[in-house]
Amino acid sequence: TETMSKQIQEAYIVAATRTPVAKRNGMFRNVRPDDMLAHVLSAVVGKVPGLDAREIGDVIVGCAMPEAEQGMNVARIGVLLAGLPDTVPGITINRFCSSGLQAVADAAARIRLGEADVMIAAGTESMTVMPQMMGNKISLNPAIFAKNENLAIAFGMGLTAEKVAQQWQIGREEQDAFAVQSNQRAAAAIAAGAFRDEISPYSVQTYLPGEGGQVRVVERLCDTDEGPRADASVEKLGKLKPVFAARGSVTAGNSSQMSDGAGAVLLMSEAAVKRYGVTPIARFCSYSVAGVPPEIMGIGPIEAIPRALKAAGIGQDDLDWIELNEAFAAQALAVVKQLKLDPAKINPQGGAIALGHPLGATGVIRAATLMSAMQRGKARYGMISMCIGTGMGAAGVFEKV
Repeated sequence: TETMSKQIQEAYIVAATRTPVAKRNGMFRNVRPDDMLAHVLSAVVGKVPGLDAREIGDVIVGCAMPEAEQGMNVARIGVLLAGLPDTVPGITINRFCSSGLQAVADAAARIRLGEADVMIAAGTESMTVMPQMMGNKISLNPAIFAKNENLAIAFGMGLTAEKVAQQWQIGREEQDAFAVQSNQRAAAAIAAGAFRDEISPYSVQTYLPGEGGQVRVVERLCDTDEGPRADASVEKLGKLKPVFAARGSVTAGNSSQMSDGAGAVLLMSEAAVKRYGVTPIARFCSYSVAGVPPEIMGIGPIEAIPRALKAAGIGQDDLDWIELNEAFAAQALAVVKQLKLDPAKINPQGGAIALGHPLGATGVIRAATLMSAMQRGKARYGMISMCIGTGMGAAGVFEKV
């Protein structure tokens, strides 16, 4: 044990970036997820001048639906499209909504174990290219329906949110108020330019018919998240009908948006940090994942957060900034209430209800937001946490350097 402990080294995040997040069928409707990935990989490498890309030990990419346009080991495809050396490998991983955060944790683990000095963790997801939430071909195991204890695996996530709302007594008005706050915070953050440094603008080209049979190319530079609704109000959201249960409280207005986007973070060992003369943004502290009953999958962070804090050696009050993924207002509020989290520290710049939730990319995108906040001196300890389909929760803790 003593020999193993001496081998553990620190892992630092030295750069982070993301695309703006688009609505499903929005500004990225004609953009491939592997192209989004290539864009952020190239951008994050470019943030460290003089970096020898051949030193990158691996590129770990989270993707919740790794099929069709984001199949074929999209990580390796992205590496090659980004123009990185052929020697740089890539692996795609899937833990549904925590795929991106899992990629960061796995990349940090490789460095902490001394297996690599430079790693990239990324995530990409286009919900536009997915015809439905469960992918191109739904093929559930029939055994799921044979016993009641397994039936919840087949539940749509909205139905699990309804069950959380019932069990934790989260009413419709409370959910709508939370959703309005998310939009107000996101709109204010955009107006203040808070996301500017973390976003690598993406140029979208549209081909249109022109005069004389010629093709006209219209180029648009996308640099702002598309989802936030500055005019959101409790009155407007109150007019929306429940989506998942006839007498329920979960609506499109108090749920996360289906989105497209990608993000990437560059991690280094202390030796690499010194060799390249870079100033780290944050130290990776800990990561935890835990299982919960599938029918109330939204409360996953309730189990994961205390474990991650214990592993990091800090208390809940030490956290200054918490990126809690808002899959649904109901589940986010249940987590906040159960753990007695400080609402002021939760998603200070809005969450997924306003900013969107491109599934497997969300963990890395929110890491870019947290790193930006740390660089602006807004936090010493920060955490990213989310619930996960089929009944899990994940949490990662970071410390500003």
